[in-house]
Amino acid sequence: MGFVPQLDPDFKPAILEVQGFLEAVRLSNNSNTVQIALERSNGYIYTCKTKVYKDGIGKDKDNIRYVERLMKSLLWIVGGFKFYINGSPVIGSAMQQIYSHGGERDFDVKFMERVYEQKFEVIVCDKSHFPKTNEPTISVGGNLSGCRIGFDAGGSDRKVSAVKDGKVVYSEEVVWNPKTQDDPNYHYNGILESMKTAATYLPRVDAIGVSSAGIYIDNKVAVASLFIKVPDELFDEKVRNMYIDIAKNEFGGVPIEVANDGDVTALAGGMELNDGCVLGIAMGTSEAAGYIDKKRNLKGWLNELAFVPVDFNVDSAVDEWSGDFGCGVKYFSQDSVIKLAPRAGIQLDEKLTPAEKLKVVQNLLAQGDERAKKIFETIGIYLGYSIAYYSLFYDIKHILILGRVTSGKGGNIIIDNAKKVILTDFKALNKINITIPDEKNRRVGQSIAAASLPKLASDK
Repeated sequence: MGFVPQLDPDFKPAILEVQGFLEAVRLSNNSNTVQIALERSNGYIYTCKTKVYKDGIGKDKDNIRYVERLMKSLLWIVGGFKFYINGSPVIGSAMQQIYSHGGERDFDVKFMERVYEQKFEVIVCDKSHFPKTNEPTISVGGNLSGCRIGFDAGGSDRKVSAVKDGKVVYSEEVVWNPKTQDDPNYHYNGILESMKTAATYLPRVDAIGVSSAGIYIDNKVAVASLFIKVPDELFDEKVRNMYIDIAKNEFGGVPIEVANDGDVTALAGGMELNDGCVLGIAMGTSEAAGYIDKKRNLKGWLNELAFVPVDFNVDSAVDEWSGDFGCGVKYFSQDSVIKLAPRAGIQLDEKLTPAEKLKVVQNLLAQGDERAKKIFETIGIYLGYSIAYYSLFYDIKHILILGRVTSGKGGNIIIDNAKKVILTDFKALNKINITIPDEKNRRVGQSIAAASLPKLASDK
């Protein structure tokens, strides 16, 4: 490990722990191959295989710990409701216990059941019943013909643009408070008001593209913090098909495409860079992410990196929501800054909101405070090692770093330290371009990218 974070010397980077395990397995001459498949909606299947120790040679606990972290990563990067495991009855049986109601990963199981509306299962099978890969990509975005509305639903404001043949002819931001409202009519009316306003600047509306925080399956709202106060019974009745209903009932059934805002950010970045293999990571209230492949297509993955383990230290910070340790949200969000502040000798007023605490640290950094600098250096080291781990799952050429944590001097410090880690410990990844997009261009680009999501007959 070339870099040890000053403020977190017990950090155990996921990538180094994985590499160390696999090297120990290789040297043992007692290896076995385990196949793992993950099924999600529409019969899509992601598959992978890995080396582990043979069952019953005293290494079962090591195997289980490693495979559980791998499956946890796959679950939140790819998404799905059914695992298949072949090659180790011991590991398979352990995963059935861990990924079950009441099991260690109870939160993950119930969350995925809500997302995919399917019972969660872990199936232990032989080779003949192991499913084949079925990983089609989703071609969306980059469509600029006609008259389009691009809508971006954020937690504190909603943005809308009227786009005609690729040019923004109108845009606005409206402050709203969707996370505090339990009446879904508030959300419906707010979204509709913005879209109707944009429509007045167009001769007609040919399509609607939506960028929104949360998880969306087939243009339906699966899970989104924007609707966190809406009761479950109203969620299913009023929220799940909200965007579909607006397009159908208010705009004559024009094509609509809804995507996670992280994916739209990556798409916007790809359009600006004129390239693919773009991973966008936003460090704000949480860690959000999105990805487009080499053909600038979406993969239909969740990309919920906030829940992906990046630190294998079992005594590391625990995410209050999932109850798990070492997950990205505690390393790449304002929570990370708050976590590291007392270790740097900065005492924050507990009466302040998390966003206000972040601002205090950023103001100290702007004044040249070395304690604050150490915080962002530590986050940069976290990021360098985590990029190497993410590269096990994504083909990455460009990384866009966004979010309020990267505002001011902190963003450059984070990127500089991440690059140092990669340059020293992961030379094969030096090709990755890590940048912070210009905020003004990103906002305009985001609206165009959202509007470009649906494909019309006039698009080539």
